[in-house]
Amino acid sequence: MNVESPLSAWQRAVEQQGFVHDPAQWRAVQALQQCHEAVHCGAGSVKGVYLWGPVGRGKTWLMDEFYQSLRVPARRQHFHHFMQWVHQRLFQLTGNADPLKVIAQGLGKELKVLCFDELFVNDIGDAIILGRLFQVMFDEGVVLVCTSNMPPEQLYSNGHNKERFAPAITAILSHMDIVSVDGAQDHRLHPGIAQQRYWVKEPNQPSAIGQVFKELTQGQALSDASIALGHRSLNVVQAGATVVWCNFHELCEQPLAASEFMDLCDRYAVILLSDVPCLSAEQREGKIARGTEDGPVKVEAGDRQLPQLSIYDDSVRRFIALVDECYDRKVPLCIEAEVPMEQLYTQGYLEFAFRRTLSRLQEMQLQRFGM
Repeated sequence: MNVESPLSAWQRAVEQQGFVHDPAQWRAVQALQQCHEAVHCGAGSVKGVYLWGPVGRGKTWLMDEFYQSLRVPARRQHFHHFMQWVHQRLFQLTGNADPLKVIAQGLGKELKVLCFDELFVNDIGDAIILGRLFQVMFDEGVVLVCTSNMPPEQLYSNGHNKERFAPAITAILSHMDIVSVDGAQDHRLHPGIAQQRYWVKEPNQPSAIGQVFKELTQGQALSDASIALGHRSLNVVQAGATVVWCNFHELCEQPLAASEFMDLCDRYAVILLSDVPCLSAEQREGKIARGTEDGPVKVEAGDRQLPQLSIYDDSVRRFIALVDECYDRKVPLCIEAEVPMEQLYTQGYLEFAFRRTLSRLQEMQLQRFGM
C-alpha cells in the first residue's frame, strides 16, 4: 500500500477536496515533511514539530495526516489521555527512585514518534511532572509532534510555581521546530455539507432531541434504567443499543471524569445531550488552596489564590472534556440547548479554552463528521 507523505496528502487535499491554499499551513506542512523524512532516513537526532495557533486552522488535521504517514512505531493521543496514562504509570512505579526516567525509557523502547493533540497545561501537578518528563523523553530519542492553541512560552504562564514548568519549555524550544499556524482561514467552516446536530429548545415545544433519538433507535430495545459507567452509575433519559440520551445535569453537573466520557464513547455510537443551559455567569472570588490531589501523591504547592470561577465552570470543564472526547473519537454529539451555540459560554474563567470547544461543535455540524 502506498502511504502518502504529509506534503502529498496536503497537496491532494488542496487539489481534490476543496481545501484552501493557506501560507500558514504551508509552513506547517514543510516542517512536518522535514520531520517525516528525517524519521524515516534514520537520522540520529530528529527535531519534532510544535504547531500552535487559533482554533480551526487545521492543526489537528495536519498532525493526523503526518501520523498516518508514519512507517515507524508511533502513538497518537489527546494530551489529556496521555497525562492520565502518565499518572497511572507513576502510581504503578511508586517507590521507584526516578519513575519519570523509567516512563521515558519505556516510551523510547516502544515508539519513535509521539503525537499529542491539544497540549495545554493548567495544573500544578502536571506542570511539575512535565518539567522533567519532556527532558528525559527527548534524551531517550522520542520525537514529539503536537498541536496547541498557544506558543510554548505561554504554556502555564499564569500558573502557580510556573518556574517548575520552565525546564519543559526549554526542552520544547531545543528539540522541536515551533511553527505558528495563524492563517486567516477558519478551515472548519469549509468544505462540507451541513448536518444539524445542535438545536435551540423553543418554549412550549416538544424536544427536537426526542425525535432524533426515535429516528436513530428504530428497531432497538430501549430502556430508561441507569447505566454503569466506569465506577459510577449514570442516569439516562433513554438508551438503545448504540445511542444514549442524557440531560446536562446528569452528564455534566455530576462528578464524572474524563475516563467516564471515554467509556461512554466506547459504548455508544451517538450521544444525545438535552437541557443544556446558558453557561455564562459572572466569576466569583477564588479561595485559598494549599495543594493538589491531581497526581498519584499530593503536591504541596503552598498557599495560592484559586482562579475566579463562575457557578457553571465545573460543569463547563466536563462539557469541554465531553466534546473533546466525542470529537477525537468521531462520535456524533447531538445537543439541545436554551441558547444558540455562539451564546453558550461568553463569560467566565474558561472562555479561552471554550473557543476550541465552540469551533469543534461547529465542525461537528458537518456531514463528514460521523453518522
